[in-house]
Amino acid sequence: MPQFTNTYFDNASTGWPKPPEVAGALSDFIRNTAGTYGRAAYPRVYKTSSMIEECRDELAKVMGVGEAGNIAFTQNATHGINTVLFGLDLHDCEVLISPLEHNAVMRPLERLKETRNVHWKVIPAEEDGTIIPEQIPGIISDRTRLVIVNHESNVNGVIQPIEKIREYIGNIPLLVDTTQSLGSVSFEGDRWDVDFIAFTGHKGLLGPTGTGGFYVRNPELLSPLILGGTGSRSESIEMPLFAPDKFEAGTHNAVGIAGLLAALKNRPKPEWDSYDINALVQGVQQISGVRVLTAEHPVNRGNVFSLVHENLAPSTIANRLYEQFDVEIRSGLHCAPMAHRFLDTFPKGSARFAPSFYHTKGDLQNLGEALKIILNDRNYV
Repeated sequence: MPQFTNTYFDNASTGWPKPPEVAGALSDFIRNTAGTYGRAAYPRVYKTSSMIEECRDELAKVMGVGEAGNIAFTQNATHGINTVLFGLDLHDCEVLISPLEHNAVMRPLERLKETRNVHWKVIPAEEDGTIIPEQIPGIISDRTRLVIVNHESNVNGVIQPIEKIREYIGNIPLLVDTTQSLGSVSFEGDRWDVDFIAFTGHKGLLGPTGTGGFYVRNPELLSPLILGGTGSRSESIEMPLFAPDKFEAGTHNAVGIAGLLAALKNRPKPEWDSYDINALVQGVQQISGVRVLTAEHPVNRGNVFSLVHENLAPSTIANRLYEQFDVEIRSGLHCAPMAHRFLDTFPKGSARFAPSFYHTKGDLQNLGEALKIILNDRNYV
């Protein structure tokens, strides 16, 4: 019987466990710190403001961007994506998207279609959803104003070739959703000429929920989504024109950002690598009746994969894994019906697996053994 050190495989929903220092930072901030970012001059406020700026600096390193001041904090990546999409001057135009986009992108685009006559085109892709960069010029038109790419799919873990995509879209602005990838997959925002980077703090970065935001290379391109007090230019009824204040109206989630900073400074060293993920995927692919949703080429494979079974519903697989092995996963559509339609797994979705750096090689091997037991047991069919 497989014996796990960690049975939580739902890290594509939220990363867990967090580094111990995260809980310590949250507790310390609540007990010992007061004051709000940029709104007074006494020591506690200075400490809070310095902490938030340090977090920006650490995020800039992970994103591979040089201008930390262009990183704005929001409550999550969805908020950041909405800020970009509604802050750009998108009217009567087209947007290019990958076939694996999340509802965090698709629902705002649907609203833009209804209110601003903004339409989208899906970029040609391989069967697994990997974009074919060479075919992008064929769908660009004089109405194309933005390209949106989900860096790593939260359904099948496909990692998109951002650098190559930039090569074929020319100077069209590029928004990359790093919700699933940042913290577990390397990212080079400046080198890849990425204009907008949406991120969340609670997944691969292992910070608290309620943290996230976006990076904007040229803040002048965006109008703010939320308006209000910033602690700067308070004499004016207009929002400040400079980043990050332009996009950070209201009180920051300073306690959450303190936890995110602690996570960024205390990242665990993984005990497994891509070889172990590939071995797990290959083993599961050998199980009769199973179709694994993953990148066809290992070089494009992230830490997320899903599966469907010819006889078992995804929810049944999830329930059986928990009942027999305490393994926790998510089943269903994963808020990405577009991806499931493309992968022909709509409407039931899939059973999804997402290990973290807190798993061991043995945990990954044991997950494979548990799946063999569950999926080969005819009593479960």
